[in-house]
Amino acid sequence: MIKLLKNIKLYKPEDAGIQDILIIGDKIGAIGKYLMADLGGAVDVEIIDGSGKIAIPGLIDSHVHMLGGGGEGGYKTRTPEIMLTDLTTAGITTVVGCLGTDGVTRNMQSLLAKARGLEEEGLSTYVYSGSYQIPVKTLTGSIMEDLIAIDKIIGVGEIAISDHRSSQPTFEEFSKIAAEARVGGMLSGKAGVLDIHLGDGERTIDLILRTIDETEIPATQFLPTHVNRNAALFEKCIEFAKRGGCIDLTGSDDADFWEEQYGEVRVGKAIRRMLEEGVGEDCFTLSSDAQGSLPIFNEKKEYLGLGVGTANCLLKEIRNCVFREGVPLETAIRAVTVNPARILKLAGKGKLEKGFDADVCILDEQTLELDSVIAKGVMMVKDKRPLVFGTFEKK
Repeated sequence: MIKLLKNIKLYKPEDAGIQDILIIGDKIGAIGKYLMADLGGAVDVEIIDGSGKIAIPGLIDSHVHMLGGGGEGGYKTRTPEIMLTDLTTAGITTVVGCLGTDGVTRNMQSLLAKARGLEEEGLSTYVYSGSYQIPVKTLTGSIMEDLIAIDKIIGVGEIAISDHRSSQPTFEEFSKIAAEARVGGMLSGKAGVLDIHLGDGERTIDLILRTIDETEIPATQFLPTHVNRNAALFEKCIEFAKRGGCIDLTGSDDADFWEEQYGEVRVGKAIRRMLEEGVGEDCFTLSSDAQGSLPIFNEKKEYLGLGVGTANCLLKEIRNCVFREGVPLETAIRAVTVNPARILKLAGKGKLEKGFDADVCILDEQTLELDSVIAKGVMMVKDKRPLVFGTFEKK
């Protein structure tokens, strides 16, 4: 099947003006003006009018609890698995799955199976090896072997530090994991990053800083996430980014609540602040923490309740960046396109260019609301309605 998007405003993510996009199978075949695809009826060609619309790369969500998360309040607080349309209707075409607090009732075998299932349904999927805990529970018994032997495993995480739910790793344990991930990544040609869950503890990113200060492992080996959890943590992470590291902001479906009640730094404010501080626009990503639990604890670390992360927060945060904080669209969308693709070494992802995977989000030019989604050349969402459903989803 061939698709031709005509007269659409293109963000590669860089603003490229009005262009046509030719999609052949699951790849972008050409980008330019006045493209034609008349094959005399030998092959079906779908013409899509992009007037008044914007095309951006399909979103890459680098931190999703595919199997659900939670459980901090007991068995009934285990959050549900994510479904295909939870992701596609949020503009997400590539997703990286992880385990969280619970690495026991949810395990690597199940995570890998879930990722393969979502890929069969139309998405591009990857996973991290491990969970909050150290020692890391792997599939093969070794971080390096997981990275080398299993195609979908691209890194390790999410390893928890500065959190009362973590395994309280020592510096030696932490740095050894970083070393194994680095070499495993080198040997497999993968990123081998450590996705690091940051809690609200006073030690913040001390273990990361000690590792880059006291060993030969570079800052780029780490991708700390939830960095905008509170102002003090965010300040530390700005300094880490200035030292050459990359940091991952966590989006929120109800950012006003978390900002007002718990001091979370809103994504738009965080990006604007980083740019003002001289942090490069290639040094940050944005993920949803979808299906992860958002637990609330009192000062004694006693469980009070929880919410659930949602995938649709990513585009909400992008709109907030543009309309409330004045961040250019081409800068904001880097956090969910080209930046995670580069950091995680996801070939063919994150850009709208010839030869790249045909992952495209079509937005309304005025509102930036999602209109349609193409994943690997297949129209998953059209006119704001899903066309492709997961195996067990109701149509």
